[in-house]
Amino acid sequence: MSEAKWYVVHTYSGYENKVKANIDKSVENRHLEDQILEVRVPLQDVVELKNGVQKVSQKKMFPGYVLIHMIMNDDTWYVVRNTRGVTGFVGPGSKPVPLTDAEMAPLGIQQDNIVVDFEVGDTVQVVAGAWADTVGVIQAMNAQKQSVTINVELFGRETPVEISFAEIKRV
Repeated sequence: MSEAKWYVVHTYSGYENKVKANIDKSVENRHLEDQILEVRVPLQDVVELKNGVQKVSQKKMFPGYVLIHMIMNDDTWYVVRNTRGVTGFVGPGSKPVPLTDAEMAPLGIQQDNIVVDFEVGDTVQVVAGAWADTVGVIQAMNAQKQSVTINVELFGRETPVEISFAEIKRV
């Protein structure tokens, strides 16, 4: 299997967030989480001065474009290309061209390898977020997303919940 790379997808203007949501939903429905790793709409902080008051807002860096971190194959190409609002991949003809590391550097998207002291089967405690103070056993780990899946008791049933590495500690 080839390595995941960042690709640029052209969308209808104003549809960037809808395309992101639709691709995320398709990935979940088709169980392609290990092939389409991340979908991003790059934003930047912009300081505006209105009526003498400074206001910081976020604007899209590339209106009409969405970045996708994925392993390119027929399935992933089909899912992305046939998502409502997508007009196509950026590249000559129908062949998508991945972004180089030099092109990714100014976007502030870097792949940090975080070393964690827990693994599948370990008991962890959630220290932040909606599930703070919850204790659970790690069922699965996703290094790409930097998250773990633990089972928590919800309404008397064991329910899987995905939590970021930063929000848990080993018990």
